[in-house]
Amino acid sequence: MSEKAFGINGFVLKCIAMICMLIDHTGAVLFPQYLGLRMVGRLAFPIYCFLLVEGAMHTTNIRKYEQRLFLFALISEVPFDLAFYGGTSWAHQNVFFTLFLGVLAIDLAQWIQNKLSVIIIFFLMIIVAELLHTDYGGSGIVFILCYYLLYEKKVLKQAMFVLENFFLYRVGVQLYASFAVVPMLLYNGKKGPSMKYLFYVFYPGHLLILYLIVKFKFY
Repeated sequence: MSEKAFGINGFVLKCIAMICMLIDHTGAVLFPQYLGLRMVGRLAFPIYCFLLVEGAMHTTNIRKYEQRLFLFALISEVPFDLAFYGGTSWAHQNVFFTLFLGVLAIDLAQWIQNKLSVIIIFFLMIIVAELLHTDYGGSGIVFILCYYLLYEKKVLKQAMFVLENFFLYRVGVQLYASFAVVPMLLYNGKKGPSMKYLFYVFYPGHLLILYLIVKFKFY
């Protein structure tokens, strides 16, 4: 039996990230007094960055991947603003914009195939993410860069993520994101059941539901 048969597949890993994200956003919107919910939620984003790179490296059409991410970034912005700001806001853009910029950087990097140029491309995306105030901003692009440059180094890239997470955020709730390396190290390289649009729909959907719960005082 192949070594890759052990561990968890990409679908399970994505479900872990979705559950953690739901817990995080439920805590942020409904129960901000319970910090533990936000701690659990910190695991979601690094897993999504990890899976984003996996998807970008295995997709047969990276341009369509970019288009899906950008489309759902636009779709998700209104539910995102409603859930976290109660209305339209330009203060903070949803995480799909960060993921889109990450895949765009990978696309350009694969096209140019020059290490110095790759760093420059990602640096430019970091600037764009910061200017647009996307979720996780430039730090999110740094995490994606880590998983891209060290793609074939299973343990090293996770160790580097832990170091990056510490130096970018020091102490605080974001430090708990480091625990995401546990499920990621268990990843067996297999895709699992194909439910391509599950996360795409779940993200704006659960944000809209959280907003409606607050608006109509269902809690």
